Amino acid sequence: MGEPLRETAAFMAQVRQAAMVASKSPPRFSLSTRPILAATDDKAWDRARDILRRVQDQRGGAPPPKPENLASQRLLSAAAAAEVHDTCLWMKLAEATGARGNSTALVGAPDTVAKARLAYYKLGASSLLIRGYEPLDDAKRYGAELIPLVRKLVAEIDARSLGQR
Repeated sequence: MGEPLRETAAFMAQVRQAAMVASKSPPRFSLSTRPILAATDDKAWDRARDILRRVQDQRGGAPPPKPENLASQRLLSAAAAAEVHDTCLWMKLAEATGARGNSTALVGAPDTVAKARLAYYKLGASSLLIRGYEPLDDAKRYGAELIPLVRKLVAEIDARSLGQR
């Protein structure tokens, strides 16, 4: 699940340390978010608020369930601290769903979201998973607009890393 970068970095460091102590191979990390894209950042935020309204309408005014798992509790804690973390990590959908499943969103134009995803890659998330709120339309948009940008940015980072060795 997409958590704020600072908390993600701390969690990854803790897991890496535990793996080292246990003489295990270095762990691999994945990031799972629900990007909300539009042609501009402003339009993406309009779309995000519309998705939130629909999620709230589906709940019919019922409060979100209280999560038992620690990851969801961490997400709700982050949501209580701020609505938006880092550049575009939006927590309102996590709050509205009780942080169930993949409920954090990176909101913005494709380049904004691609750069936000890249920040997690730089921390060590090697699998960048995505799922949309409007599956068919989002899959088309991700394939045409987001994934190629993320791949390009990751390739640039990897090329620089190889050049520094």
